[in-house]
Amino acid sequence: MNRREAVGSVALLLGGSILGAEFFISGCKSTNNADNVADLFKPETVLFFNEIGETILPETKTPGAKAANVGEFMGVMVRDCYTPKDQKIFLDGLKKLDIAANKKFGSGFMDLKPADRTTLFNGLDNEQKEYTKTKKKDDPDHYFRMIKELTLLGYFTSEVGCTQALRYLPVPGKYDGDYAYKPGDKAWAL
Repeated sequence: MNRREAVGSVALLLGGSILGAEFFISGCKSTNNADNVADLFKPETVLFFNEIGETILPETKTPGAKAANVGEFMGVMVRDCYTPKDQKIFLDGLKKLDIAANKKFGSGFMDLKPADRTTLFNGLDNEQKEYTKTKKKDDPDHYFRMIKELTLLGYFTSEVGCTQALRYLPVPGKYDGDYAYKPGDKAWAL
């Protein structure tokens, strides 16, 4: 199974709840991109995305988001799978993230200590949860939710995420729908 098939499977398993899920299944080709999506692939932008991802999924006993290079994945997904409206929300959200860091800590996100980044993200996560509770069907999604979704999707569909963070059998055996689960066991990779 290649990465594109894995992403399509994840989107289907989640009931198409990932932003742009309809593009995952149709091949991820949005024709009208925002003008500045080319900036998503600059080395400093990929580094920025990787640092954001590492704050959300830090290295522990398993590699973190940086090891999976979620920064590059985020750029591809925003460019190829988001509508121009969602691209604008995402790109504007990156600016808001840096503004929030400056407002709270007096420096940009990249200059923050890991503990300050976590504090910032906890606040933004609470903000997006409240927004999501009250948003109407046609309201846009919160930019931080987009960031989190892309980080998780990029990580858990990467080789690092599938083979080291999840249980992985390269050659699966028979299906066992009643496999014993012990609290703390890893989930299975697709």
